[in-house]
Amino acid sequence: MQFIVFFGIIYYFCGVKEWKIDILTSSSALPEWTSRDFFHSRQLFLIYEQTPRHSPFMVIANDENGRGVACLLAVVRARGTWIPPFIYWHCRIYGEGDYDEGLEKPEKEEIFGLMIRAITQKLRLRVFYIELSNLSSKMFGYRELRSMGYFPVSWMSIHNSLHSKPAEERIGDKLKKKLHNAIKRGVRTEEATSDADVDRFIKLLHNHNLLKPKRYIPANKFFHLIKNSDDCHLLLTKYNSKSIGCAALIYSNGNAYLWYSAFLRKTYMKLHPDDITLWNAIKKAQDDGCAHIVFLDVGLPFRRNSLREFILRFGGKPVSTYRWFFFTNPWLNNLLKWLYRG
Repeated sequence: MQFIVFFGIIYYFCGVKEWKIDILTSSSALPEWTSRDFFHSRQLFLIYEQTPRHSPFMVIANDENGRGVACLLAVVRARGTWIPPFIYWHCRIYGEGDYDEGLEKPEKEEIFGLMIRAITQKLRLRVFYIELSNLSSKMFGYRELRSMGYFPVSWMSIHNSLHSKPAEERIGDKLKKKLHNAIKRGVRTEEATSDADVDRFIKLLHNHNLLKPKRYIPANKFFHLIKNSDDCHLLLTKYNSKSIGCAALIYSNGNAYLWYSAFLRKTYMKLHPDDITLWNAIKKAQDDGCAHIVFLDVGLPFRRNSLREFILRFGGKPVSTYRWFFFTNPWLNNLLKWLYRG
């Protein structure tokens, strides 16, 4: 493979095909066509663009005729730690991007590699590290990512099928009883449609993650913006006007994704806010015709994982995957590659 940079545009020559890779940083420059994948859509780009401390980058692949065949959305966001005090920039990419339906898998992986190479070169001097997750299959892009210095960390997600049979048939009697008792006592889940409800959602999310510094919570404006998206539903579980659970449900490519969630589990233990919130998220996704619901961040595949065991009670299946990392400091990246060489 050869590439040429000409007036800031990268041209790649792979065999007999030529791909032109553009990286766009302003919504005014985005093409009119939209992605079917919410995580790589013009819509999410606009949301990131308006969110403080977020800078979106849309990578576009065009064929030799100038026709767009793929896109990949990356967002650079500011993060920080208290101990030690440290502020840095981090690039996050969800999934491998969106591709023209006429492309075969080898072409998709080839273009994916080109887009990742282009964004890595673009951000090498700007971010501390790049993180890539939620690829469609564990081995998608493996060779391309390895060749660029990325290293994989084993990760876990959970997929619940919603199309083969009712969700009620996938849960046990004990969980059904908990849900029934919570509903009987007046616990309900509804969509956050007002700014006041979104503020309650945000407050619950921040309080839940107060002692979890590794969990990234976007600026408040992000949630106010996605509330207006047809592909995003902010769910709020209430009891006597008190918000006790929340979840952000994203619709993309016919599936649902649970992105953020929080619960007052200890304070309202007998009302099971975690059970009722996740159950109503699953039910909403099924009622809206989604084929699956994916719980995005179940964490590392430890033998004992309380979050994984909790979610599996709703009838899903654990899916082993990789989360990919690239640290722009070569010494640190090589050290971590060695530590995770497994």
